[in-house]
Amino acid sequence: MVWTMLAIMVLLLLMGLPMMIPLIVGPLVILFLFMDAIEPTIMVQQMVEGISSYVLIAVPLFIFAADIMSTGRTSRRLLDFVGAFVGHLRGGYAITTAAACTLFGSISGSTQATVVAIGKPMRERLLKVGYKDSSAIALIINASDVALLIPPSIGMIIYALVTGTSVGDLFIAGIGPGVMIFLFFAAYAYIHAKIYNIPLAEKMLWKDRGKVTLKALLPLGFPVIIVGGIYTGQFTPTEAAGISVLYALILEVFIYRSIKLSAIPQIALSSGIVTSAVFVLVAGGQAFSWVISFARIPRMLTDAVMGPDPTALYVLFIVALFFFIGCMFVDPIVVILILTPIFYPVAMQAGIDPVHLGVVITFQAALGSATPPFGVDIFTASAVFNKSYLDVIRGTPPYIVMLLIIGVLVIVFEDISLFLINLF
Repeated sequence: MVWTMLAIMVLLLLMGLPMMIPLIVGPLVILFLFMDAIEPTIMVQQMVEGISSYVLIAVPLFIFAADIMSTGRTSRRLLDFVGAFVGHLRGGYAITTAAACTLFGSISGSTQATVVAIGKPMRERLLKVGYKDSSAIALIINASDVALLIPPSIGMIIYALVTGTSVGDLFIAGIGPGVMIFLFFAAYAYIHAKIYNIPLAEKMLWKDRGKVTLKALLPLGFPVIIVGGIYTGQFTPTEAAGISVLYALILEVFIYRSIKLSAIPQIALSSGIVTSAVFVLVAGGQAFSWVISFARIPRMLTDAVMGPDPTALYVLFIVALFFFIGCMFVDPIVVILILTPIFYPVAMQAGIDPVHLGVVITFQAALGSATPPFGVDIFTASAVFNKSYLDVIRGTPPYIVMLLIIGVLVIVFEDISLFLINLF
């Protein structure tokens, strides 16, 4: 049964069909061939149920807010703010890129939106001061991984939907690993710039820094609203998403006037197209999860891979391996939808904190999204920068190694994920 479903899904993928088709057709064929006593209409019911959660309303709203800010001036104001304080340091432009990706990720929740918003202006600056194009692009796509870890991470929202874990706790827990990625990348940027003698930028005067900081204050309000509002109980993640859209509209349309009101419908249409693809995947993922659970496939797979009494650490490493490999080939949202229902019950039996598990899963999804052969951020960068696949991945190995090291640390030391929650 398992091999039949996998063979059908792989065949459909090789035929060039989008992932949503194999995700729905594979389980449906299994239903007809091996579960003829069950009405096929159950698949439709499960798909509708998959997209009926109130939590999911946050996804299109965060996507819409990110699109508004990507089109407007938010990303450039964040770049100028970070650059004013660290741009003059050794490797300052690379550090600025990593910091700006972290800040914009805390606003958008999307790795691909971060590649577009931060990548375009920063690539030009990096090339201008002497960085190789391959190094600049590799930094951008890997630093953008932070967006999937820190609030408002769309990956964490999907994980919360599948498992029932608190979105607010997941958002807080992702901050520690996200900051670790920035610190590792900043240290590497300093060493790289020293070895290759990258020129230093001119140091800004404090009065100029003050001006740039004032311009960035309003964009910096996004993470305060999202994290502070959710965790203090002022509003839910969904309400935070709605407030983010309103905040983005006020900033870009009425304060900065970088976007005309007439452009909003076109931005909304773009967001709607992305959202529809996400929701079809979520609906298919729910149907897939129901079929494999009914067929006891998760139990068979976990018994074969995990053994009778696995330790918590062993389970986490196996989970990390499966998610890392899966996201190298498939969109992270799809991998989270497919694999989480398989491994979640075993992880709970092993005594793993569901929030820590969510951070490990989201971290591996972020890592896989920028890892060859088919990480989604690679193809986003290829399209945005008009560069070949090989040009985009040429400079990625050092960053992948750093992310793997951080991933191991996150698995072994759960306090990296949970210390902020425990602190509050």
